[in-house]
Amino acid sequence: MRYNNKPFDNIKDLNLTFNKFFLIFIKRYPIPIFAIIGLIFGSLFHWFYNEHIGHWIWIGTLLIGGIPIIFWTIRDIIHRRFATDIIAMLAIITAILSNEALPGVVIVIMQSGGKALEDYAFRKVTASLDALLANSPRQAHRKKNNMIEEIDVNSIKIGDVLVVRPGDLIPIDGHLIIGNNNATIVRSVVDESALTGEPIPKTKKAGDLLFSGTVNVGDAFEMIADKLSEESQYSKIVTMVRKAQEEKAPIQRIADRYAIWFTPITIFISFFGFLITGKVETILSVLVVASPCSLIFATPIAIIGGINKCAKLGIIIKSGLSLEKVGKAESIVFDKTGTITFGSPTIETIISLYNTVNSDDILLKAGCVEQLSSHPTAKVITKKAQEKYGELTIPDNFHEIPGIGVEGFLNGEHIVIGSQSILENIFEKQELKNILNLKKNNQFKGKMLAFVNIDDRPVGIIVFGDIIRTGVKSMIDNFKSIGVKEIMILSGDSYENSQIIAQEIGVNSFEANLLPEDKLNSIKKLKKRYKNVIMIGDGINDAPALAVATVGIAMGAHGTAISAEAADIVLLVDDVTKVVDTLNISKRTIHIAKQSIYVGLGASFIFMLIASFGFIPPTVGAIIQELMDVAVIINALRAR
Repeated sequence: MRYNNKPFDNIKDLNLTFNKFFLIFIKRYPIPIFAIIGLIFGSLFHWFYNEHIGHWIWIGTLLIGGIPIIFWTIRDIIHRRFATDIIAMLAIITAILSNEALPGVVIVIMQSGGKALEDYAFRKVTASLDALLANSPRQAHRKKNNMIEEIDVNSIKIGDVLVVRPGDLIPIDGHLIIGNNNATIVRSVVDESALTGEPIPKTKKAGDLLFSGTVNVGDAFEMIADKLSEESQYSKIVTMVRKAQEEKAPIQRIADRYAIWFTPITIFISFFGFLITGKVETILSVLVVASPCSLIFATPIAIIGGINKCAKLGIIIKSGLSLEKVGKAESIVFDKTGTITFGSPTIETIISLYNTVNSDDILLKAGCVEQLSSHPTAKVITKKAQEKYGELTIPDNFHEIPGIGVEGFLNGEHIVIGSQSILENIFEKQELKNILNLKKNNQFKGKMLAFVNIDDRPVGIIVFGDIIRTGVKSMIDNFKSIGVKEIMILSGDSYENSQIIAQEIGVNSFEANLLPEDKLNSIKKLKKRYKNVIMIGDGINDAPALAVATVGIAMGAHGTAISAEAADIVLLVDDVTKVVDTLNISKRTIHIAKQSIYVGLGASFIFMLIASFGFIPPTVGAIIQELMDVAVIINALRAR
């Protein structure tokens, strides 16, 4: 007879998982865990067995848990970081000196617990980014002795021949080389949008420069490494990001801003109480009821609630400070390609040059021929044709000249589709001049054009563009309505394309043809005029600007690893309008946190005055403080 042991195995696995989690939790947060255990055991002994033993358990807990907090707070004071910890430190010291163990243990739990909450929130969100940050160039394929070996990017030497497969990130700066057949010049198609902001992939020929971090969207090709890893474009941008992060001024925690004035008031009242009563107990009572639970607990709990609410919407907040600041945006800056727009070529329109062939016929015939091509724009044409006509006919005698165009026969007609280069091989100069005059039309400014020819006659033009994301216009209007002072576009794309997009979405300020350092400098200039500057982008060229902005927001769904690493907030969903949700959640979260702070500080102030006259013993003060803790926590949980 066979028995199924799976339920027992599951229980065993569950126990192992729980034990592992518990050990990790204790290792990360030893002081609050130790203090809670000490409080429980001390209470059991004090009230049910021997109060002296219980008291000594509390004393031991207070000393072991409190001394590290005292040390850390003194270290912060030496480094001129004055925070809510000072009151807690004074309360712990006073509790030790006056032999009032129970109130001291409560303060240790409260203080260390607040720190653990903040740390927990940070760890939870950073874990969601691991997969995202694995996309930077780390591996390369080197060709050596007619063999291909996988190597680390840092092992590449100048002059190495590298093979870049379809879909690979180009690992290093270099140049395209001639293939095995020296008579044929290799052409490749590279997506540089993450680096330059240009949405249309670029065609590269032998000798053209290739940059690390860009993507091969065509066939496999070979290249020669011109620079070492640390000297390549991607590494330069990483260096810029690191430097920008170091120069970025630290943001003061919301709780610490209140602690600056609340701390001296508390110290004054505690000494005032000592002068009235002449008892050290009074100082401890004032410090215990003054220990700002509303500052220690309200903000991290509300922030964790806000972070979790964002996470449910696919918005990853890396720190509570980022959530605090993003809702106070005074200037919001957008990258264009991949952020405001989709960042990939889309058919805007099809122009028929003669009445004999309409735009639908042009799309059908172009789609049939292009379905055998691997070029990104060919895929766009094919998809559009398939959506309209379903299954497409396979052309005869198909031929592709990489980066130039394609040709094939369809029902006896010779169809050629390609760029301006292919027209130069077919038409006479005057006829070519007449066709190219069309490009001077404003409708084609900054656009990519594909010319369709049937039997050596130009019949149509397919116009490609980059489509604005749905909801962007209303998002911009929303920002204006909530008081954002300046909205701006910073783009690496051409002036014409940037101007068109800016006008369509209602943004008056834009800059174009920008390099990564140009975007960085533009953000620095804005920060001199505005306190809170928010930058939203997705590309490698956006990373330095994201790092130096007050809050950087990266488009993580299709963005680059370096931009996600540089940013403070990452949108895992491919929807830039989620920035509006982020701002709204931030405003509500901070409103709830401040509400708890105001009520908590008000109550603490009242109880401090009562305690200063000796009406509240330290133990009673600890109970009152715990009741305030519960009220503050319940209110802060509304931010979820």
